[in-house]
Parts: sequence; C-alpha cells; structure tokens
Amino acid sequence: MHEPDFFHGAGVRTGALLHHLDIARHRTSWPTVTAVIPTLNEAANLRWLLPRLAGVDEVVVVDGESADGTADVARRLRPDAVVISQPPAGKGAAMRAGFRAATSDVIVAIDADGSMDPREIDAFVALICCGFDVVKGSRYCVGGGSDDLTLLRRAGNLWLTRLANVLYGVRWTDLCYGYIALRRSVVDRLGLAADGFEIETELCVNAVTTGLRIAEVPSHELDRRSGVSKLNAARDGLRVLRTMVQGRRRPANRPRPRTAPPHERAPRERAALERPARERAALEQVHLEEAPG
Repeated sequence: MHEPDFFHGAGVRTGALLHHLDIARHRTSWPTVTAVIPTLNEAANLRWLLPRLAGVDEVVVVDGESADGTADVARRLRPDAVVISQPPAGKGAAMRAGFRAATSDVIVAIDADGSMDPREIDAFVALICCGFDVVKGSRYCVGGGSDDLTLLRRAGNLWLTRLANVLYGVRWTDLCYGYIALRRSVVDRLGLAADGFEIETELCVNAVTTGLRIAEVPSHELDRRSGVSKLNAARDGLRVLRTMVQGRRRPANRPRPRTAPPHERAPRERAALERPARERAALEQVHLEEAPG
C-alpha cells in the first residue's frame, strides 16, 4: 500500500525547527501564502491572531454570520482581508469557501481561536517548497504537543488515527488536527465536500487516494484564548469515522497512489543534492522517511 512521505523533527523542539527552516524563508522561490480562517463569534480571538499574520500575503476570513462583530473586527485589524459572510453551515463549508477565494500559491488553514501558533506557518510552507503537496500538523511528532486536548478527545483521536493508518496504509501520528497547508493547485483534485470538522480528515484521506505527497510537521496546540469550542467529540468523531470509511472506496477515475521504485529514486535524490545551498541547509535539519512502494 502507499506510504506517504513524512517529516519529523528529529529530537528538536518546534522553536528550534523553525529557526533552522527560516533559512528557506528568504529564498527567491518562496511562494505567496493565503491564511484561511473559519470564524463564528471569534472577535476576541481575532484581536490576538490577525496582528500575528503579518508574514502572509493574503488573509481570507469566512464568517458564519457572527453576532459579536467578528467580521467588523477582521476588517478593522486587517483592511486588506477578504471577508466572506455566509450562513453557519460548519467549519468544512467555511474552509471550502475560503479555499475558493484564495489567490496565493499556498493555502494555510488556521483556526481563529488562537490555538494554532502563526509562527509555525513557515515550517509548513518550507515543506511545500521541498516538493510536498499537503503538510499536516501533528501534536504527537517530536517537538509537537497540546495544551488543549481533553482525555476524551485524546483517546478518540488516537483511535481514529490508528484506524486511518490501517485503512490507508499510512503512518500518521495525528488525524484530527486542522493546522494544514496545501498547494492551491491541488484543491480541485481533492474534491472536498464535507461541511463539518470532518473536512480535515476528508482532505487527508483524499490526498492519499489521489496520490499527493503528504508530510507531517510538529505543531504545538495552545489553549483556546477565549470562548467555547464548537467541536462535539461524539458527534464529530462519528462524522470523521464515516468520512474515513467512505473515502476508502476510491473512485475508479482517481489515479492510484504510487511511490517511486528504487531505480527511479536515484535521479530524484541527486536532484535534491543539487539544490541551492540555502535549501540544503534547511533540509539537513529534517528526517524524511519514505517506505518502499
């Protein structure tokens, strides 16, 4: 079965990892980045988040008709932001709308509640620059962690992650975490249709079944800064489970995932060694693990 590529900080904390990957941030090939932020009554949290997104080229806020002035706060703090108002149909519907509105090379999905550190964005984008199509955050990679997971959510995520690994022949460490970066050019190939929190799972499993290159990167989840989470562990866990089972039935018109055989890997590895010195310096800090096809 297909084994996606993985990125794990080998014994380094996320802060140190970002320090080393910052070398890649100044390459002339660094792509433009859009931050997509689904919101529903997150005005207080946006006051913390938006000023910390100065390094991205575009901000798209998708607001579910909030009653606390979320959209007004977004426009005031980030006058150049694209603010989309639509009925509150769920996080998935908001993310899909944000993806359609994004115009940058890379899209980063980030929660509005302040639980995802914007300083980690460069680590996600650096891996996109290294050839990955989708980069997913993991709270369980070395260097990752969480200040927010309850015992129930931790157990549920662990069980669902293990099931996904069995169903799709992967070795993910964290399934239910929405800090994700992807190339805008692959959005249509993913065929996203989910309306709720299960869109994070749908994005990952569809990336596998369409043969996209996926990486995991350590991420530290912070506490929600204010307000109450909209996630319901039981309801949304069942939706994630259903999404995994349905995604396992791969449509006939989707190409089968493929890992390059050994005789095809050598040219690719030589090309990696010939990359500019600044990119090689960033790559030396990571361990890339690729299982045989």
